[in-house]
Amino acid sequence: KYLWIIYVGLTFACASAYFLAGMSPFDAIAHGFSTVSTGGNSTHDASLGHYDNAVIEAVAVVFMFLGGVNFSLHFLAWRSRTLAAYWGDPEFRAYALILISLTAAGTVTLFVSQHYATVGESARHALFHFVSFMTSTGFVATGFDQWPGALPLTLILVSFIGGCAGSTGGGMKVIRWLLLFNQGSREVQRLVHPAAEIPVRLGRSVVPPRVIEAVWGFCVVYIILFGAMLLMLVATGLDQVTAFSALASSINNMGPGLGLVVADFTQIGAAAKWTCIFAMLLGRLEVFTLLVLFSPSFWRS
Repeated sequence: KYLWIIYVGLTFACASAYFLAGMSPFDAIAHGFSTVSTGGNSTHDASLGHYDNAVIEAVAVVFMFLGGVNFSLHFLAWRSRTLAAYWGDPEFRAYALILISLTAAGTVTLFVSQHYATVGESARHALFHFVSFMTSTGFVATGFDQWPGALPLTLILVSFIGGCAGSTGGGMKVIRWLLLFNQGSREVQRLVHPAAEIPVRLGRSVVPPRVIEAVWGFCVVYIILFGAMLLMLVATGLDQVTAFSALASSINNMGPGLGLVVADFTQIGAAAKWTCIFAMLLGRLEVFTLLVLFSPSFWRS
């Protein structure tokens, strides 16, 4: 029940901040729920770009970021009345570091390419969209698909990272990527020291081998299913950019994509929509929960 209290409290605070920033009461409440839930639904077709308001975007960034954090950390911080619980968590540190790095790279790219006139404007749009896409919220404030270089594709790819475990964010979750990185680092060390016993650690804790196996199993199944559904979308006649971004957006529960689905999914056919519907369910239930329904042993038990 404490997590529900925290969720309601964050939603009320977000809606209040939106209202003070200039939204109408109805829009503030609707966007408050959509932001903390990292749902991304908006009362306007142009999403938050309808307002063209830096303060509203700043409010969204703060609460999208908080929505992508493990809610257990919010509870610990609330109970201990200190922010130390956040920085003490290795997943949160990785989550924050990834967003900071992506925002810095995006800001430099946008400014150097002269897509925006000032560093401040470049940083504003880079921060907003990388937080929005990585947390799988999917709010947009400008034509990100027109950004230079690899930035549009990068935005789609970061949705695979997602938020932290125990958050409202989609994607594969930061904790899994962190464990995969640590596992890869261990294998490199084993090449240098073949006889060494090197455990996989998360912070100061040793991760049990069973957890590593579960993470590898999840990632392998995720990739196989993504590849199969991508082929199905291309077979319906979609171009590769539209098919990839539509599937990435669906399985990561994000929303916007590239190509024909940059704004919505109205321009793709029924077969493609059904594939994306299955992908959305698969992503939201984190693969195995849905796949178990197709297992004969489940129905015999």
